[in-house]
Amino acid sequence: MTSLLTYTLKYLPSTSQWALRFSMRPLSCSSQLRAAAAVKAKSKQTLAKPNMRNIVVVDGVRTPFLLSGTSYKDLMPHDLARAALSGLLHRTSVPKDVVDYIIFGTVIQEVKTSNVAREAALGAGFSDKTPAHTVTMACISSNQAMTTAVGLIASGQCDVVVAGGVELMSDVPIRHSRKMRKMMLDLSKAKTLGQRLSLVSKFRLNFLSPELPAVAEFSTNETMGHSADRLAAAFAISRLEQDEYALRSHSLAKKAQGEGLLSDVVPFKVPGKDTVTQDNGIRPSSLEQMAKLKPAFIKPYGTVTAANSSFLTDGASAVLILAEEKALAMGYKPKAYLRDFVYVSQDPKDQLLLGPTYATPKVLEKAGLTMNDIDAFEFHEAFSGQILANLKAMDSDWFAQNYMGRKTKVGSPPLEKFNIWGGSLSLGHPFGATGCRLVMATANRLQKEGGQYGLVAACAAGGQGHAMIVEAYPK
Repeated sequence: MTSLLTYTLKYLPSTSQWALRFSMRPLSCSSQLRAAAAVKAKSKQTLAKPNMRNIVVVDGVRTPFLLSGTSYKDLMPHDLARAALSGLLHRTSVPKDVVDYIIFGTVIQEVKTSNVAREAALGAGFSDKTPAHTVTMACISSNQAMTTAVGLIASGQCDVVVAGGVELMSDVPIRHSRKMRKMMLDLSKAKTLGQRLSLVSKFRLNFLSPELPAVAEFSTNETMGHSADRLAAAFAISRLEQDEYALRSHSLAKKAQGEGLLSDVVPFKVPGKDTVTQDNGIRPSSLEQMAKLKPAFIKPYGTVTAANSSFLTDGASAVLILAEEKALAMGYKPKAYLRDFVYVSQDPKDQLLLGPTYATPKVLEKAGLTMNDIDAFEFHEAFSGQILANLKAMDSDWFAQNYMGRKTKVGSPPLEKFNIWGGSLSLGHPFGATGCRLVMATANRLQKEGGQYGLVAACAAGGQGHAMIVEAYPK
């Protein structure tokens, strides 16, 4: 697909017209967003479908999300996943033998525990007769874990499933170079001293160069931060707008943390260390301090910095998902229904981070809802520029018609309903665990605010995306 930026320069009279077309007033005084927030039309019908099982979330928990290299740095991923499972067992008192299946999402796998769901389940005391598997879909891995659980329950294969996700960025696998790996494997197969000496004679010092985990898209060889910077430029999003949005995220997260609204967080006693009780990446700064930071990816003129990007995070999450009739029979009062969901894929070069823009109208149409019906929006915040680009794209008829094949725009979520307890920029983003956090934030917000419908959306590496409708369980 033609690059958004290339398209701008080639087909529009000037870049200023692109900026005008996608202009957004400062976040604090957007009249369009205030007008959208004023619409209070709410539907009273449920999204239950005939002849289909209702699937509910009883509750969900997560470990505190911590900056990588801090209190979790000496752990392994299954330690965090086990802590999330243990926290869920304690929170819900669900009998271990009732759980039919366990699914976890993760992105950068620890080679010793590649099926981290199974190792964590055994570590948390689940029966060795309870199957468990691990999925990976970049930043929407735990979203995939949850929707896989939905499929197992909807098809009648299971009644009770635990879904979750984990990521430990403090200790990622670092391999020997391919040449070194090949030599070591060949040496293990050599039968004579002569064969071994012949292989060793081929050794060169550059064989010792380590191979780090890829931080770039395999298909494009571009880092996600670089892509975010290009996307921000294509949508004429200024450095100030990005910093303002990041400050908003941190400020709202700090407020929510102080008011005890982040109730999904469970304390975790780190072996040999103190008990961790809260996220440690929430750090409201000032626009003046944020403006001092240098561009992180496109230097020296880029607008994406460490302050307006999500940070490398360690953490795990887990949710208890049941068929409604099973939940009620067990005496549970569910928090929410999991309703319609979609997955989308776009060009990984120029639309890497636009998953929410493509997924949102599809899931709304599938559910028979409009943006005005949604009471709580929870979108994954990879970068401020990514969020603001999605908001602009969603609010553009031109983008809908030229890139999405749609007649009209879906509309931009009002900020008064959008990530009001903070987001990935401030709370943190353990790649494999964020999806469950988004769903539980939505469910808890709907309960707290008295809303009926929530919309979860996220982008992911590979140009993929996800959206799901969450419906509050009636009081």
